[in-house]
Amino acid sequence: MVKNAGVLSDRTALSDRIELATSALRVELAPAVGGGIARFDWLCGSRPVPLFRAAGAGPLADPDALACFPLLPFSNRIGAGRFEFDGRTVKIAPNRKGERYPLHGTGWQRAWRVEQASAARATLSLDENGQPYAYRATQEIELVDTTLTIRMRVENRGDVALPFGLGLHPFIARGSDTLLVAPAQNVWLSGRDWLPTRRVRVPAAYRFGIAYPLPRHAVVNHAFTDWEGQARVIWPEHGLALEIEADVRDYVLYTPAGADWFCFEPVDHPIDAVNLPGGAVRHGMTSLAPGEDLTRTFRFKVDLFGALPTWQPRSH
Repeated sequence: MVKNAGVLSDRTALSDRIELATSALRVELAPAVGGGIARFDWLCGSRPVPLFRAAGAGPLADPDALACFPLLPFSNRIGAGRFEFDGRTVKIAPNRKGERYPLHGTGWQRAWRVEQASAARATLSLDENGQPYAYRATQEIELVDTTLTIRMRVENRGDVALPFGLGLHPFIARGSDTLLVAPAQNVWLSGRDWLPTRRVRVPAAYRFGIAYPLPRHAVVNHAFTDWEGQARVIWPEHGLALEIEADVRDYVLYTPAGADWFCFEPVDHPIDAVNLPGGAVRHGMTSLAPGEDLTRTFRFKVDLFGALPTWQPRSH
């Protein structure tokens, strides 16, 4: 593990784990495993409180066991592994055993390079030369006081324009009384193959306009849209809340039954956006010509005094 390292002299070095910390927060990065996060903890008090599920202390190999990983150049599934864009048929092969469709892009399955690492800040990079997507991506991960900020940038290094999207896939710790505030106007309901079937106004059970308990028995795996980019997770048992901010208008909520975690994935497009009516750009993705780039910013701020369910998102 590299802990509180200075700037690395070998900019092509791959690292197992890197720890960033402030007096209040600890983040453990796993650059070589999808450029992901192995753990994210609140440090104040008698013992650390996991904010994201912890990946464990042993060797890491599977990015799906991480606490969080990046989503690029698209989020979630692409139906039939193909889509039409700019007069071309774009094909993408499945990339995970047991999955019918390509899932979460390619960034989460690649080893990222450590460009810089210090006590509370690191920069990771990835050069992907695959097909159909070739790109250069960076993540700037920074802790300041009680806030974790992740800035993601992707540049199209291919020969043709393609739709790009960015997001994060955190596995957030869940207790028996965990609450969520995440108001959105509409939701794409998923079918049995987890692809969207129809867009509806958010039903009462999923409104999350005030602090709602997470579904206890039903498995939710839907893409919420027309979101204001602000949410809050509340752990009454710890007296903690986590405020989430992102410059995107969508999120995917996944709540597996019986798990001690759930996924709240801020993304800039819903599931299978490339195949929804009107196409990818209409649904939040960005068409990048060769050499053009896209940047998104995600923030997670711990509020020690915000556990009471009275928080409301700021109006815009």
